[in-house]
Amino acid sequence: MYALVDVNNMYVSCERVFAPSLVGRPVVVLSNNDGACIARSNEAKDLGVQMAQPWFQVRHLERSAGLVALSANFELYGDMSSRMMSLAQLHAPRQEVYSIDECFLDFDGVRGDLVARGRALRTQVLRWTGLPTSVGFGATKTLAKLANHVAKTAERKPGSYPRALAGVCDFGALDRAALAEVMRRTEVGNVWGIGRKTSAKLNEGGVRTVFDLMQADTASLRRQFSVVIEKTVVELRGTRCLEVDDAPEPNQQIMCSRSFGEPVTALPDLLDVASQFASRVAEKLRQQDGAAGAVHVFITTSPFRRQDRQHSPSLTTRLLRPSADTRTLVAAATRAMQAIYRPGFNYVKAGVMLVDLGPAGQPQGELDLFAPAGQGGPDDPVRRTPERLMQALDALNQRFGRGTLNVASAMEPPAPAAYHAKRERMSPRWTSRLDDIPHVH
Repeated sequence: MYALVDVNNMYVSCERVFAPSLVGRPVVVLSNNDGACIARSNEAKDLGVQMAQPWFQVRHLERSAGLVALSANFELYGDMSSRMMSLAQLHAPRQEVYSIDECFLDFDGVRGDLVARGRALRTQVLRWTGLPTSVGFGATKTLAKLANHVAKTAERKPGSYPRALAGVCDFGALDRAALAEVMRRTEVGNVWGIGRKTSAKLNEGGVRTVFDLMQADTASLRRQFSVVIEKTVVELRGTRCLEVDDAPEPNQQIMCSRSFGEPVTALPDLLDVASQFASRVAEKLRQQDGAAGAVHVFITTSPFRRQDRQHSPSLTTRLLRPSADTRTLVAAATRAMQAIYRPGFNYVKAGVMLVDLGPAGQPQGELDLFAPAGQGGPDDPVRRTPERLMQALDALNQRFGRGTLNVASAMEPPAPAAYHAKRERMSPRWTSRLDDIPHVH
């Protein structure tokens, strides 16, 4: 049996832990540059605020309905997520972290009342972190994900499902008739992996509920849609196609991109951005013990600024040898930025992406005859010197905070500059910055 543990309204819930006055009030969390609503409390949803809706469209609700808007505080959310995941993994033999607010737990071989275990998990996470969760149990990942939806909806909307399913829902504890009734009450669009377009097509064919989908002919669904829909139906019927992956595969691409607080026109500013982004992705690459074979850089103007000339170039620079060295990756990124930059354009977004990733240490690529000592071929007697330097860099930044030590071009510039995201409503980073630790008087 699998379980899907999900934090309810993750970003909003993290904010409420340290600001209890927000409990019961409509709250939204805004994206970078405070542009769109990326998280909503239940109260905000009841006001009609839509996911990804631009902030300017709902800003009037601040006065008329008391809507509270906060800038995204990803450092806080990431730290709170780590705390929640560490607690959840104590309740099952295996865990797969699926996203910042969700994880799968594998309860195969675990005896006892799973509903009681799910309630104990919820209680511990709420007591130790302040985060409310929902737990769904199912014989497959798809069923566990759907059970989690039922648990969350039953708690938020009394009457939508039996009250006994609120908070924790175990499909395995329901008899056939009760399970069929739950499936009849659930729209097909709530199934994991079925998006709006697929849901609309299914509705046109008479498949409106999960029960309808479970009764459909899998061969016909495969011909009309894809093998993915066929596997979804098989999972809904209780046959596993997806296993819990407690050792996920390394990323095939690593990217850092950001929209700017205001348009950027000067090349030095864009070179600073490329250096910072390349430094960030290099750190992530080393965390998965990988090496990149190429660096992709892009910048773009805004199609919404119709008065501006448009320019959205990109360039992929191949490396002579795969590398995870910040210096090598920053140099490649800045060269690419210099090559694609054109004066006279208002750039509003940039990004650096590492591609052609593989494991570190493999003797791939060309031999650089002009490389300094320690960066040559696999038999170079001091080849590990750059690796040790990067290990020292990562260790210092982990101990004293990101950005403590970096290549000079990637250090934060003295001016706030145009490319910094607007986060005018951001709360303190309560759990990760000494200056922001709350004081009790």
